[in-house]
Amino acid sequence: MKKIYSLLLFCFAWQLCLAQTNLPPGAYTSTNKKAIKLFEESKKLFSMRNDDEAEKKIIAAIKEDPNFAEANSAYADFLMMKNKPKQAIDYYKQAILIAPKFMTDNNYYLGQAYKAEAQYENAKLSFQNFLKFERISPTLKVDAEKEVKNADFAINLVKNPKPFKPINVGPGINTENGEYFPAISADGKQFMFTRAIPRKDIVGAFNEDFYMSYKEKNVWQAAFPLTDINSYGNEGAPTLSADGNIMFFASCSDEFGDYGGQDRKGFGSCDIFYSVKVNGRWSKPRNGGNLINSKNWETQPSFSSDGKTLYFIKGYTGRGPAAKDVDIYMSEIGEDGKFKQPVKLNENVNSSGEEESVFIHADNMTLYFASNGLPGLGGTDLFMSKRQPNGDWGPAVNLGYPINSAKNENSLLVDPAGNLAYFASEREGGYGDLDIYQFELPEDVRPEKITYVKGKIYNSKTKEPLEATFELFDLDKQEKVTQSFSQKNGEFFVTLTSNKNYMVNVSKEGYAFYSDNFILKNKIADFTKPYVLDIPLQPIDTGSVIELKNVFFDVNKWDLKAESKVELNKLVNFLTKNPSLKIEVGGHTDSDGDKKANLTLSNNRAKSVVEYLVNEGKIGAARLSYKGYGDTKPKVKNDTPENKAKNRRTEFRVISK
Repeated sequence: MKKIYSLLLFCFAWQLCLAQTNLPPGAYTSTNKKAIKLFEESKKLFSMRNDDEAEKKIIAAIKEDPNFAEANSAYADFLMMKNKPKQAIDYYKQAILIAPKFMTDNNYYLGQAYKAEAQYENAKLSFQNFLKFERISPTLKVDAEKEVKNADFAINLVKNPKPFKPINVGPGINTENGEYFPAISADGKQFMFTRAIPRKDIVGAFNEDFYMSYKEKNVWQAAFPLTDINSYGNEGAPTLSADGNIMFFASCSDEFGDYGGQDRKGFGSCDIFYSVKVNGRWSKPRNGGNLINSKNWETQPSFSSDGKTLYFIKGYTGRGPAAKDVDIYMSEIGEDGKFKQPVKLNENVNSSGEEESVFIHADNMTLYFASNGLPGLGGTDLFMSKRQPNGDWGPAVNLGYPINSAKNENSLLVDPAGNLAYFASEREGGYGDLDIYQFELPEDVRPEKITYVKGKIYNSKTKEPLEATFELFDLDKQEKVTQSFSQKNGEFFVTLTSNKNYMVNVSKEGYAFYSDNFILKNKIADFTKPYVLDIPLQPIDTGSVIELKNVFFDVNKWDLKAESKVELNKLVNFLTKNPSLKIEVGGHTDSDGDKKANLTLSNNRAKSVVEYLVNEGKIGAARLSYKGYGDTKPKVKNDTPENKAKNRRTEFRVISK
């Protein structure tokens, strides 16, 4: 509606309304001199921005002559500008009834008023009536044709409502102040949001600060301010990394160019900043850099669970409602730790209108956002798009009625489990101002199922917690999907999307790497049953034995499967970084079958690994040896299928440093 309101403002300024008539310049449909005088006085008062007095004069003009078409039309425009479409409808109808063949644009604006009141059948009829006229604005003609299609779309949505029962999240988060722009960690236990606190020094002014709440026994506890981040300026639209240890947020400059402190510098009207949690405290916020930030408007960030991709809103002129070309962009963090050049998302997501409130779910496959340029119910509607196999974003799906309405909807957040959605609303029954609500998300617009891996990385000998690099690879695609780091206490957190097979690799200088896998193909991930790993890293030492859990062979064969390459390339990197190491690759089987055959099989499998390291990895053959052990060195008893699987393995042993 923002574009329409600007046209209405132009119309009420008397440069458009009279141009639509077939009357001589200066002539009106009314001959009542008193009504015309009041109307002219209203024009003057409005040009002086004295809206209250202007409204009184135009009402008086209409009362003096109810058949004054220009006055009825102009007052309807005024009411639309004041966001009162319900009252505007009668005045547009009266103007059309009085003068049906001139000021034809009134039919278009009547359609907009009906649309704002969710009267979609009437809106469609009004837009169709407008299109019947020959001499109409080409721009409005294109918009009206689009609005007819939108009306059909809205009528269908209303006929097929979605289940929607919003529930207030409770007093732990909501107060008499405004709470909005929620963010949640991937384990669903940390909830961050923006709260607007009235300022004591300026009446009617607010200071926006961040608050955090933790969930205990399924109840959000009393929220507390993030004093490490909050400033005398405004902070808003936070997003958390999957582990809850990195936060991105938007900060906008005031009229003096201040972003909330001398140490918080920006490039333009609104910039994206970030902070890292270190030993339980948030670091001093830093600007995201001049690739994602510019002299224009960047805001509403959403950080993906892969730990390397930031989605955000970019506008090119002004900020907020005044911004133009407002679209969704994404930028990846490169190997140097810096953001790359942002990329605009495709036309399935970005429209000719404005997009806002982007949110990437923890599945890293489902994008939620608001738009006023895609078919919807009016204002900004909420949409969902799924990542396609080729990496592009698929067609936007409207979340439906009554989740969407004729008013503006935005700031949607979906919990990691994919069942609950959160949003801010001023609806009745709350604690005051904007409150945060939750509702059960319909099945057809839910994200992919996920689970997660958490645990602790430590020195296998001293038990000391370690800061290490944690990488997750898609085994089928042979590509890295997530990179994260354990904290000083050794703890880490990574999400897993269902129906994929993953390899995990943990590495730290001076230690042998650790590998594991999660086979989720053709399985449904269960968010209530996360994987918990204790990962002991072995200091590089003679005699250390490391299992290669992601080296795969077909039954009774020794040809390396393609999925093994990621693991073996990690071994190549390890040997390259430690050029003095010599290792023996060992093959092992379970106790089933002929012992001699098992010995041969295990030896050939170990040999295949060494050949890969030499031929593909360019590791000198003098540093490598191999041996097959058959079933002579089991890890566990060969008494169950599960234990036998553990005994079928490939390892390497450090022979010398």
